[in-house]
Amino acid sequence: MKYFSLETSVSVFCLFVLVLGELGQALPCCPKSSCGSGPDIRFPFRLKDRQPELCGYPGFDLSCTERNETLLELPDSVKLYIQDIDYVSQIINVSDPDDCFVRQASNIDFSASPFIFESSDQYLSDYTLFNCSSPKIDIHDKVPCLGVPGYEVNAIPGHQRISDDDLTSCTKMYNILSFPNYIFGIDSGSIIQLTWSKSACGLCEARGGTCELKSDRTESCNMSHQSRRNRGSSTKLIIAGATSVGSFILVAAFIALYYLYHADRKEKENQANIEKFLEEYKALTPTRYSYADLKRITNQFKDKLGQGAYGEVFKGKLSSEIPVAVKILNNCTGNGEEFIKEVGTLGRIHHLNVVRLVGFCAEGFHRAFVYEFLPNESLEKFIFSNHGHHRSLDWEKLQDIALGIAKGIEYLHQGCDQRILHFDIKPYNILLDDNFIPKISDFGLAKLCSKDHSVVSMTTARGTMGYIAPEVFSRNFGNVSYKSHVYSFGMLLLEMVGGRKNTHVNVENNSDQVFFPEWIYDQLDRGEDMRIRIEEEGDAKIAKKLTIVGLWCIQWFPIDRPSLTMVVQMLEGEVDDLAMPPNPFNSTRMPAGRRLHQDQLPVISEIE
Repeated sequence: MKYFSLETSVSVFCLFVLVLGELGQALPCCPKSSCGSGPDIRFPFRLKDRQPELCGYPGFDLSCTERNETLLELPDSVKLYIQDIDYVSQIINVSDPDDCFVRQASNIDFSASPFIFESSDQYLSDYTLFNCSSPKIDIHDKVPCLGVPGYEVNAIPGHQRISDDDLTSCTKMYNILSFPNYIFGIDSGSIIQLTWSKSACGLCEARGGTCELKSDRTESCNMSHQSRRNRGSSTKLIIAGATSVGSFILVAAFIALYYLYHADRKEKENQANIEKFLEEYKALTPTRYSYADLKRITNQFKDKLGQGAYGEVFKGKLSSEIPVAVKILNNCTGNGEEFIKEVGTLGRIHHLNVVRLVGFCAEGFHRAFVYEFLPNESLEKFIFSNHGHHRSLDWEKLQDIALGIAKGIEYLHQGCDQRILHFDIKPYNILLDDNFIPKISDFGLAKLCSKDHSVVSMTTARGTMGYIAPEVFSRNFGNVSYKSHVYSFGMLLLEMVGGRKNTHVNVENNSDQVFFPEWIYDQLDRGEDMRIRIEEEGDAKIAKKLTIVGLWCIQWFPIDRPSLTMVVQMLEGEVDDLAMPPNPFNSTRMPAGRRLHQDQLPVISEIE
């Protein structure tokens, strides 16, 4: 959140006054400045770091050195110290920082600069510099500051006739164009005179006026400071006109300042509202941390847990020895409203099966979330271990995890003030605590919507391939809604059953690669053994129930899928009470009379 700074306000005010200057005399808005005891700096010059851009003419920017010298920088990094400025004659006296102006001469391009050498009593000529190992008596333009013991540098004008003998033992250095000859012999601290033609304020200065920049970037002469001796008999007329125009400008200026004041106050109120929200938020458990706090908590981001498209995750420890996971977000730009909305939403989520937000950081461009630390990491680690040949979780535990995930998603859909659509339900985003209780994490792709609306507008597909519902890719299957989560959950369930990814499954070491959900449906439909590892009595019923629920969830059309509330009821019930779902892979049920895989579906953009 940005405020109107004093300099910004002055710049806006000056622009406003300069536009009004066409109607009458302009008010001075750029006070004089200087570098210490150096010359006064006013239009057409300006100090870059102290005066608004409108206070100077293009190319007349000056700056102050650490020793308070007034520095003029010409194109190609040619730097000169300004000793004096004659605003009437439009002449500046400059000196070279190294007392050897010729050293910079080869870099000077006056065609790209508003300044040239003052040549009222000097003849400008082109020169070629030669470095000679023996003195050249007949050449008068020598350059002492470039010479070294045993060598001298000579400047030969272009119009001078010389023979090859004159340049014996000499090496050409470089050419310099349109230079006065006094430049070559100047002593330490000598003055060089430059002049400018635009802006042409000399006449205005001579008449006692003040030159200023108009809105069209041209200069104008403000005679409000004209000396009394020039007023004569027109004093009363000038005073009357000045009073009338001045009154108008004062009123307009007051309106402009009033607008700036209210705009500034509004910005401050917006920032105050955010700060108030964050202050009140302390009562809701999440704590606001500084970026320095995050460094301390994570021991300078030493222990990295993982990295995703939206940020990096580090392990940390609070002062009370509570382990946490710190997620540093990437690309945090903007005014922070979306971040505040996400903090406000996640901070109010209190559910056993949703990861808890412990705190957050909102400092400048640094944005981060601090979550509870879950030592067993993700569900993916267990269900995909050793390609499914050695399962780390028994079937009862898998059923409990599936039921917990379903309850967590149902809470996001129904239990919050706004419906939260996660859009990235997959094993990697299901974290497990010490007791293997599942917790939904990573809300980087989440979308908030009203519970009064079941249809969600989306401009791009969200999620991970293999878990994205068909309607997210193509509206031929229906509108995007909370039913899209049901599909993702179904794919997750089937991966829990198979202990492997749903695609590219090698069944019993056969070379044919099959789609596991389609294969498992065929097994159930024919009443055959599902060929899944069963160790204890009752495991087969759990595996079959999870499979049937998963197949109901991955129906191609959203209308054919159950709600999450029904999914929870199905998981809590008995397998014998579940009906076999329609075949989601029947080609007659698919658009265009053929089977479509997700990588074949065209992406259709929707307007918000």
